[in-house]
Amino acid sequence: MKINLAHLVRIIRFGLKNIWLHRLRSALTILGIVFGVASVIAMLAIGEGASYEARERIKELGSTNVIIRSVKPPAETTSQQATRLGVFGLTPVDYWRINALPSVEKVVPTWEIKEQAWYFDRKIPVRLVGTVPDYFSAVNLRVAEGRIFNQLDLRENKNVIVIGATVAKELFPTESPLGRQVKIRGCYFTVVGLAGEKSLTGRSESTGFEDTGSDVYIPLSTRKLFFGEYEVNRLGGMNLERNWVRYHRLVVRVKNMEQVTATATIIERLLSANHKRRDYDIMVPLELLRQAEHTKKIFNIVLGSIAAISLIVGGIGIMNIMLATVTERTREIGIRRALGARRRDIVEQFVTEAVILSSAGGLVGVCLGVIIPKVVTRLAGMTTLITPWSILISFSISVGVGMLFGIYPARQAAVLDPIQALRYE
Repeated sequence: MKINLAHLVRIIRFGLKNIWLHRLRSALTILGIVFGVASVIAMLAIGEGASYEARERIKELGSTNVIIRSVKPPAETTSQQATRLGVFGLTPVDYWRINALPSVEKVVPTWEIKEQAWYFDRKIPVRLVGTVPDYFSAVNLRVAEGRIFNQLDLRENKNVIVIGATVAKELFPTESPLGRQVKIRGCYFTVVGLAGEKSLTGRSESTGFEDTGSDVYIPLSTRKLFFGEYEVNRLGGMNLERNWVRYHRLVVRVKNMEQVTATATIIERLLSANHKRRDYDIMVPLELLRQAEHTKKIFNIVLGSIAAISLIVGGIGIMNIMLATVTERTREIGIRRALGARRRDIVEQFVTEAVILSSAGGLVGVCLGVIIPKVVTRLAGMTTLITPWSILISFSISVGVGMLFGIYPARQAAVLDPIQALRYE
């Protein structure tokens, strides 16, 4: 073991000496490996960060939830001057039917409308959400300050609200919002709680998620008392559109994760049997989570394949320079063979030099690959996530590429005829 170790150390020292004699050429040779390893780590870190952020958003919706939203069907043709009354969406009957399913733990209703919130001369557009206290736990909506409204507030129709982070920043930039009075449609409401910044509550038509920053939450009973049963939209002139929606959203909490898909199917059949028009939409966060996991795998494979091309190019560069080195050191090889060196010794020497080159490139690439995601996060604000396995795999591949592409030049050197090598000029 001591002889083998000493032999290995001697080969490595000799290889480092030969590489150092051609420092610039060696540095240029390993650039392909450097950029290949760095791109593997950086691209996987960016992809992993984007995937992680998407998965966390979906998890915020609740892995055991089924979210049903009222969707406005196409408008029916009526006289342009008529006042329209559109009745659509989820109803209390839907609520009780879904709540009666054996696999359902609870059903949480919401009613939503766009309004303007005022605090003295400051105002901000908000989404007013009338709901019940269970809503916050159902969608994992955290309260950063204060409290949520409770059953007593709900029973007594109290004018209390919980506001989102964006509302708090716009209306109360220099003071705490707790206890302040916010005016909405001429009515004053007391702020009792401040919701967290990054909670997500459901689906939007454009992005698939809704940020809760601009939400204002009030007890469902208070909503009915202050804002009535329908929302009014002005279509132009005296033409009005009244949309009567009892519930804009039902958040269904399923008892077990294994029952989520089956429960969503039952709900779909239940609603389709009792609604003449498809005025609802069903979203299952668990299925979105599974799709995100599948997309992540495909994304990683694509990114890894693209980055692997750089490693292969780097390996070709190493092979090219090693073949040139064999030509330059033909006389040296002949002298070593004449002094008793075996073909195996020549192969070991050249493979070792190729591995040293690829290992050096791999180490520099790892350092660069770790720095790039941090720079991206700092400059672009994107979430990046460096995983240990990406570093390990990329470095291992770089060493393997060096060994693989170094074998052919090493064999070419080993099969040189000693007599012909000694005559080489």
